[in-house]
Order: sequence, then structure tokens, then C-alpha cells
Amino acid sequence: MTYNPITVTDLNKYIKEKIADDEMLNNVLVKGEISNYKHHYTGHLYFTLKDENSLIKCIMFKSFASNLKFEPKDGMKVTIFGTVSVFERDGIYQIYCKAMQEDGLGSLYKAYEELKAKLEKEGLFDQSHKKKIPLMPKCIGVLTSNTGAVIRDIINVSTRRNPNVYIKLLPVPVQGAGAAEKIVDAIKTMNEKKLADVIILARGGGSLEDLWPFNEEIVARAIYDSELPVISAVGHETDFTIADFVADLRAPTPSAAAELAVPNISDLILKLEGYNNRYKLALKKKVEFMKLRYEKCMNSRVFKEPLQKINEKYILIDMKVKSIQNSMTAIYNKKKTEMVKHVAKLDGLSPLKTLTRGYSIVQMDGKVISSVSQLKRDDEIDIRLTDGTSRAKIL
Repeated sequence: MTYNPITVTDLNKYIKEKIADDEMLNNVLVKGEISNYKHHYTGHLYFTLKDENSLIKCIMFKSFASNLKFEPKDGMKVTIFGTVSVFERDGIYQIYCKAMQEDGLGSLYKAYEELKAKLEKEGLFDQSHKKKIPLMPKCIGVLTSNTGAVIRDIINVSTRRNPNVYIKLLPVPVQGAGAAEKIVDAIKTMNEKKLADVIILARGGGSLEDLWPFNEEIVARAIYDSELPVISAVGHETDFTIADFVADLRAPTPSAAAELAVPNISDLILKLEGYNNRYKLALKKKVEFMKLRYEKCMNSRVFKEPLQKINEKYILIDMKVKSIQNSMTAIYNKKKTEMVKHVAKLDGLSPLKTLTRGYSIVQMDGKVISSVSQLKRDDEIDIRLTDGTSRAKIL
């Protein structure tokens, strides 16, 4: 008995028709937990629905998604209504979802939110604890799997931006049991041995379960306690882990982390050249300004006639001296006039003036005799007259 082979397309089409004939699969009501959720720019929703043992891919077209009263999230438990069918091109079966209803949050998502709230309350996410990323790191420490595209992307981007940068890879498991402990040990090793200037903690995208080691509390505290700055680049741009919030800097992708950690040498050279040109221009302008200022100073009166100010001061001094002299002369003349008046008064009261009218002054031993009782016989006296003194004796 011989069989004619059929094409893969024919086989997938046959399976699709078989599934389409099953009435139960045309209208299924399934509950599970959302994972790998993606809201496409077209408006379609792509996600995986899973339970403890299995998973199935799902799609919800824009026309049905617009009726949702909530925004689906990874870890959310939901009940969906739809149709199971085969996507012929990829040969996979999936649920084409027509309606969705919330059924609570998954245990992992709950744990994630609880830990996030706890660490945020303790201040592990505060900006004040964030360390600055070095401007020109010589060595980049990378904690990720030693296989896969992540490390290759980091190496390619880093060496393209700066061929002189040195990259140290410390391989760690990025998912599965024990991965969190290995990541913590690697962070401590990097710090204790000072193996790098900055650490990049990276892995590719994945479901909440795949990324769970980066949501562990021990990893968060190890990042917080790290003396070396840590850049977190875990998952895709829409994925957020606890490590992202604690890290000193969050990068949307591993490639972006390399760009943030390693400056572009070409840009720095252009910037330095720009600074150099600006300094040259500034110096040229400064010289021109100083030259103009010098010329202005040299053309000023103070430089052309340096003694002019001094001579003007001399004139002021002469005027002041003349003023002082005039004041002194006026005071002298005034005082002289007053003195003449006083002398005239004193002259009128002078006893010598009285002598000119025929009076005399009798003195004995230099004392004026004003009474005969002061004299006795044979006393010698001096009689002062207007034109001299005569000696006499009392008889």
C-alpha cells in the first residue's frame, strides 16, 4: 500500500478543519493566569494563558479588545471565552479570545506587588540613594548568562562606542531555582574584589516566572548594598522588575545599558573639539576686548596729561592756604583791635596815669604805704613820682 505525501500546509489545513468541526472547541470558557502579555500597536492583544502544569497561546483582536473594561497584566488571573483554532503558517493552535473577565491576581504577581510596596516603604527606591554612573569607566562588570544574545549585544555596543573599554563577564544563571543566590554572590564578588567601575545586571525578556530571580528580596538588597553603581537591564522595555527600581539606573534593554554605561568616544572627541574651539574664540574675543580697553585707557586724559590732576590739586591747596591766611589775618586784626581797646581801658585805670596829675606813691621795702601808722621816725622810704623815684627819710 502506497501513500502520496501531502504538504505541511495541507496537513495544517486538515488539522484546522478537524478542530473547527469540534463544537466544544468553537466555544470554550477557560480560566488561567496571563503571561507574556503584549499590547500590539495595532490594538491586538497577544498573551499566554497558563495554570500550574500547562499553557496555551491566545490572541484577542482589536474589535474584541476595545470592549474590555480593564487593562490585562502579566500575573493576572482571568476567565476568557473564545474559539480554539490553528494558525496554519506556524502550525500552532491557540485561543482566539472574544471576551475576558478578571479573576484576581496570580500568586507571583501578588508577591511582586507586596515586595515592591515593602521595599519602597523602606526607602530602597529613593533617588537619594542612587549612585552616579562613572563618566568614563575603564571596566564594565557584566552579570548575565555567558551564552545568548545579551552578552554579545553588550560587547558589540560597548566596544563600538569605546574600543578601549574592558568588559568582565561574571556568568550567572538568569532564571530557575538558585539563580537569585548566584546573582547575589556575583554582586558581592564584584564589590569585594573591585572588579569593575560599574555593574550591568542583564538578561533578555521573558515571562514573570522567567524574570522572577530579579524580583527576589535578596537580589534587591544586594543591589542596594552594592558600593559599585548598578545598571539594571532585565527583560524588554515594558518589563519592570524589583531590580529595576532598586538599581542606580534602569535601562530598557541590555544594549541600552551598554550605551548608558559606555560613553561614545567619537561624541566625546567632538565635544572636546567644540570646547577647544569655544575656548579659542573666547580667548580671541578677550584679547580684542583687552586691546580696545588698553587703547581707550591710553587715549584717556589721565595718561595723556598725567600731571594735570596733580596740578589741579596744587591749585586747590594754594586756594585753601590763601583762605587760611586771610582767615588768620582777619582774626589777628580783630584781636588786635580788641586788645587796643582793652589797653586803653587799662591805661585809664593805671596808677601811673594818676602820677601825671601830681600824685605820688610811697613805698618802703617794696611795699606801698597807705597810712601814716605804718611809718615811724627815721624810716627810709621811696617816693615814686611821674618821672622817677626819690629816696626820703621820716623826721
